[in-house]
Amino acid sequence: MRQRAEDPEIPSPAVAGPSRGRTDLAILWGVNAVDGLGSQASGVVFPLLLLGLGHSPGTAGTLAGSVALAGVVLGPLVAVPADRGRRRRIMTGSAALAALGTGLLALACLGRPALWVVVSLTLLERLCSVAYEAASRGALVHLADVDELPRAAAGLQAGDQAALVLGPALGGALFQLARPLPFLADAISYAAAAVGVRAIRTPLDTPREDGPGAGHGATRRSRAGAALRAWPAAVRAGLGMVAGSPVLRLVLVWTSAAGGALTLLFYTALFELGRGGRTAATGLVLAASGAAGLVGALGAPAVVRRLGAARVLTSAAWALPVPCGALWWAGGAWGWGAAFAGLSLVLPLVTVVLSSVAVACTPPSLQSRVGSVLGSVAALTAAGAPAAAGLLVTVWSTRAPVLLCTALFAVLALYTQVRARRVVRAAGAAPGTGDGDE
Repeated sequence: MRQRAEDPEIPSPAVAGPSRGRTDLAILWGVNAVDGLGSQASGVVFPLLLLGLGHSPGTAGTLAGSVALAGVVLGPLVAVPADRGRRRRIMTGSAALAALGTGLLALACLGRPALWVVVSLTLLERLCSVAYEAASRGALVHLADVDELPRAAAGLQAGDQAALVLGPALGGALFQLARPLPFLADAISYAAAAVGVRAIRTPLDTPREDGPGAGHGATRRSRAGAALRAWPAAVRAGLGMVAGSPVLRLVLVWTSAAGGALTLLFYTALFELGRGGRTAATGLVLAASGAAGLVGALGAPAVVRRLGAARVLTSAAWALPVPCGALWWAGGAWGWGAAFAGLSLVLPLVTVVLSSVAVACTPPSLQSRVGSVLGSVAALTAAGAPAAAGLLVTVWSTRAPVLLCTALFAVLALYTQVRARRVVRAAGAAPGTGDGDE
């Protein structure tokens, strides 16, 4: 498989020395884990904060969903300057601003803040988080060669799963001690992320020639105007890259369909197990799925090395309908927890392979834009899952979402069986170069 060091646009991590490259990748893993831990800790208590301030569950749920969706459009827009040489500045600046916003929210929670204060500061944090994520999606290609991408992607996945396991418990415990503490922890995690990104020595930005209006005679205003006029075409370049690539279309189908299905199943479990105030049962399901996902992410690189990316992708795809279908017979927290653990154990194999091939086949100058398109579509799909789960459970039963998701995973497995080898082969041969702008 071709080494990314051949790409003249980006220096390989080996240019800075193998030790430096490994250190920088480890820093990125740590930054991702710490940032995810803080976000999970504060995110899980945001509805509790609104309830504690006297607002209704309907208000809390609506605002939580609205804040989550607020950055869907922002991601692809922020990805344009990130791909054009401002990745590190956007990552550090947005993390620092998010730290300020969550710090102010923690300070406000010492009293009884007005609803507009809570929503405004939470919205600021969410927008900064989206900007950070959009910029960070292009960082991995600068820190790992193509054949190291499965291990690099697995490190990020492991950090996400660890945050999913530890974050809610940490947030709940801190919230019990004092209302501001989860938000203070999130502020500290954002500050640590900003410092960590600054500590990465490997260049994270793709050098590119100056765009229109950047000559010696151009004024700052003319350069800004030229950049704004080119912005729509730059955003369309990311959309076009996803639409025109068989590899990225497969990734898009998986991230949107599988993410929506898991969210649908989670809310179905919440409605089923939450009856009668059995919140501990829901916590068991979350803990089991998070722990299994961490194991799956840690073991994924070795499995991919042993069996090959195409075989792992197809095998994992066909394995997913089994634990999903087992939910049909699940009777209580242990059954739901075991089935969710099975799903979470297998899914990282798919995620690691698809993340690797997506990075490998995307030109460096389009990494953030492509990642933001994929993330935005997945967020939109997941956003409709809670309402769909409520409708299906109310009109039919908890078995209806299970049957729907099992059928969906079976269709995904069939689609993957047809496409997997061609997609993995195309990703291995992808040059990964070129500007990609229109």
